[in-house]
Amino acid sequence: MSVQSSAPPSKGVNKATVLGWAVSIVFNVVLPMVTYQQLRDAGWSEFTALLVSGAWPVLDTVIHLIWQRRIDEFAVVTLIFMALTVIVTVVGPHSTRLLLVKESAVTGLFGVVCLVSLALPRPLMFYFGRKFGTDGTKEGLERWNGLWAEQPGFRRVMRTITTAWGVGYVVEAGTRIGLSYVLSTGTMVGLNSVLAYGVPVVLVTWTITYSKRARARGQAAMAAREAAAAAAAA
Repeated sequence: MSVQSSAPPSKGVNKATVLGWAVSIVFNVVLPMVTYQQLRDAGWSEFTALLVSGAWPVLDTVIHLIWQRRIDEFAVVTLIFMALTVIVTVVGPHSTRLLLVKESAVTGLFGVVCLVSLALPRPLMFYFGRKFGTDGTKEGLERWNGLWAEQPGFRRVMRTITTAWGVGYVVEAGTRIGLSYVLSTGTMVGLNSVLAYGVPVVLVTWTITYSKRARARGQAAMAAREAAAAAAAA
């Protein structure tokens, strides 16, 4: 297998890729949020609304298993954290302020999981990258796995991205927990909404920028090695 750079591969977006992204985003993000809000507006309890809205990632996992004949790591992670949200919601006192702290603890736990995964054979963002960086075909998955096996630079990029996401979410959770005891509940509800979307946007933007720069450096290094080899041969 010939690998041209140490960053996530650049590939054309085809229909299978777009469809895979759309299904995952709809089932793991859009539908759970809409279902939860609609049930809450209808008077359902927070626990019941969370439990019912968590059925969508389960359905996505089943669809992906039937379609690709393998477990989708992205849907599984979403499902796990949906379950954790349900658990922290019902455990302990049910004060509004403590509920805000519990919500922050879940995002902080995601950051901790990212950092802990650095000690595993492959970090968490390797699997997220494989989900959104390939078209889901056997060939695409093999190419992504091959980059990890053959390119030290690619492994370094994946570990750096995982570290950034882990630190980012730990800091975000710590900040939210601290502010929960300083600001009013109404202010924190609004701030949580901003952070819930703002932090991922910042991290995704940084990830894309960093990956592009890493790819450019990898391509430049490859060109330099090829030039040196050609000069030596001449």
